[in-house]
Amino acid sequence: MAGKSLTLDEYRALAGSEVGVSDWIDVPQSKIDAFAEVTGDHQFIHVNPELAAQTPFGTTIAHGYLTLSLLSVMAYSAMPGIKGTRMGVNYGLNKVRFMAPVKSGKRVRGRFTITDVSQRPDGAWQTTTAITVEIDGETKPALAAEWITLQYVG
Repeated sequence: MAGKSLTLDEYRALAGSEVGVSDWIDVPQSKIDAFAEVTGDHQFIHVNPELAAQTPFGTTIAHGYLTLSLLSVMAYSAMPGIKGTRMGVNYGLNKVRFMAPVKSGKRVRGRFTITDVSQRPDGAWQTTTAITVEIDGETKPALAAEWITLQYVG
């Protein structure tokens, strides 16, 4: 469904359905270091391979919020669009659970299920999407989230 533009009625009919799985995204140490630099979060488990090797993780791990921030790019490759959308924006998250660490050098991808599409009083269409972020080669997901976005259609 990714990249496909649907009518609003077609999009609304997807509520309750898995609509796509994103492409894999690499999470190298350079991306983790860049995120640490931008956010100021230089905790050793993210940026110091020698000290991180002594933890139960055995290596550096991505920040949970780095993994969460990749949802937008994952959505671009997994979610259909709505014809006539002028703008889409993040509205928030109902739930987020960080379930397993993403070790440096791993790949992640998102699995997207639209759970609700409803019109708000201001005319925007609100979509609630359940997302599971999988880690390549691992059984436990990195995170599960319930993401809310707004689409301004017409």
